[in-house]
Amino acid sequence: MMYVVGVDAGGTSTRACAVDAGMRVLGTGRAGGANPNSHPPEKAASAIAEAVAAATIDLDRAELGECVVGMAGSSKLTDPAVASLFERTWREAGFDVTPHVVSDAETAFASATDAPDGTVLVAGTGSIAGRIRDRQMVSVSGGYGWLLGDEGSGFWIGREAVRATLDALTRGDLLGELTSSVLAEAGVDPAAPRAFHLLITVVNGEPPVQLARFAPLVSAAVESDPVAARIADDAADRLIDIALAARDSDETTPIVLVGSVLGAASPVRMRIHDRLRDRDVRESKDGVLGAAWLAALRGFGRRIPHPNRVG
Repeated sequence: MMYVVGVDAGGTSTRACAVDAGMRVLGTGRAGGANPNSHPPEKAASAIAEAVAAATIDLDRAELGECVVGMAGSSKLTDPAVASLFERTWREAGFDVTPHVVSDAETAFASATDAPDGTVLVAGTGSIAGRIRDRQMVSVSGGYGWLLGDEGSGFWIGREAVRATLDALTRGDLLGELTSSVLAEAGVDPAAPRAFHLLITVVNGEPPVQLARFAPLVSAAVESDPVAARIADDAADRLIDIALAARDSDETTPIVLVGSVLGAASPVRMRIHDRLRDRDVRESKDGVLGAAWLAALRGFGRRIPHPNRVG
C-alpha cells in the first residue's frame, strides 16, 4: 500500500506525518530544528531524515510514494553543496524517493484551504506575504528582514514598544502598563538617572532579533493601555498592506494567516479579521498536514480530501 509523507521543517522543531490516499494518518515523527539558515545544513538534513524515519518506522519504506518538505529557509537549497548534502543524507537514511522541498508558507496555505490560488500572510519574528498560484508561491510582498522591513512582525512590534518607552522617558511622561513592563523586561529601573540611556544600552547589547521578546508585552497591555492598542493597530494595518500588495485589486481568493503574531489570542489577528471582514480570511491549522496533503496530491492525484474535510 503506497503512502506519502509530509514534513514541517521549522527552526525549532521538525515534524513528519505519513498518510494514505484518504489522508488517514499512518505514523508521525518529530526531531530538532531543520532550518538550514539557523542550523548547520548537516544538522538540518539529519533532523528531516530522523523525523521521517520515526513517522515510517512501522511502514515499508519501499512503499513511500512521495515526500513534501515545507521548510523555513528553503532558499538555502539553491546552493548546490547544500542540496547535495541533503540528498546524500536522505539516501543514507534508506529512502529512495527524493523529497520535494517547498517553502513553509506554501504548506501553511495548503493546510488552511484546498483553493489553488490565494495569499499567505506570515507574521512571526519577521513578516512576508506570498502570492499563491496553483499552490505555489510565485511572488512575495515584504520579507525584507529586520533592517529593511518586517513591518507588523514580532520584531517590529517589540521595537515599537521600546521606542514608545524611550519617548515616555525622554518626555517625562507617566509610565503606563506597557512602558513599565518594557523596562521591567529589560531590567531597567525607571527611577534610575538617565534610564532611557540604560534601556538603549540594554537593547543595543543584544542581537536585533531579540527585540521580538518585547512583542508579547503589547498583547498583554492592549486592553488597558492606549499606547499598546496603537501599536497593535499599526501592526495590523501594515500587515494588511503587505497582504494586499501580493494580490490583484479585485481578487476574492482566500487570505491565510500564519505565525505567532497572528495566533489565536493575538490582538493583531483580531484587528486583521475586523478590517478584512468582507474577505475570505482563514488561518493555518497545521503545516505538517498541509505538507502531507501536497504530497498526497503529487502521489495519488487530485481527488484527495483536504485535511479540513477529513473526520
